[in-house]
Amino acid sequence: MDDRLIVALDVPNLLDGLALADRLGDSVSFYKIGLGMLTGGGLALANELKAERGKRIFLDLKLFDIGATIEAAVRGIARYDLDFLTVHGDPQVVRAAATGKGGSGLKILAVTILTSLDRADLDANLIRPGDIHEITLERARRALEAGADGVIASPQEAAMIRALPEAKGRLIVTPGVRPAGAATGDQKRIATPARAIADGADHIVVGRPVWQAEDPAAAARTIIASLPPRP
Repeated sequence: MDDRLIVALDVPNLLDGLALADRLGDSVSFYKIGLGMLTGGGLALANELKAERGKRIFLDLKLFDIGATIEAAVRGIARYDLDFLTVHGDPQVVRAAATGKGGSGLKILAVTILTSLDRADLDANLIRPGDIHEITLERARRALEAGADGVIASPQEAAMIRALPEAKGRLIVTPGVRPAGAATGDQKRIATPARAIADGADHIVVGRPVWQAEDPAAAARTIIASLPPRP
């Protein structure tokens, strides 16, 4: 199984998540569980997939709060023995998360700019003027300096981030990945799986193109087959 593909379990509840995991079987080894699943049994699903089925788990909560709250939340999540956790990429948030994870194996991934946003969205949110790719790059650099184990960014910024000295040995995880011909949905800064990996991403996150497929396992295997060989 190629763990460079992370399948987003964007389904309503634990039972639907387990049913999808059953359909995917051995074709997928890494799953993302997001905020929308949290009240539907997301943590229980994470535990089931990790402890009983040997899968890797990316908990995508995009935490943002004062430092003490972030530290406490991450300390609690670290007890679940999961693999990845997202926080917003503001340096003070990243520093608190890095403290909270302690000596656990949990990797803290900092969100730079959401892949569903473009420059018009940044203007509406009162984020400073400038090229969205350059802002993403600077947020990535600052988050890595603050102690993030990696960053979340669109595949369009992967190559620039990989070139940063601060990114050496760190993770780049890219949502906004769509196989050729797939619908873009709510994503605005996208690339194909092969392009994202070739540009420096360690992992790609794909949701709807897999779980909406008639045969999700075949869709996952097709994406994995399209990836360039590991170096």
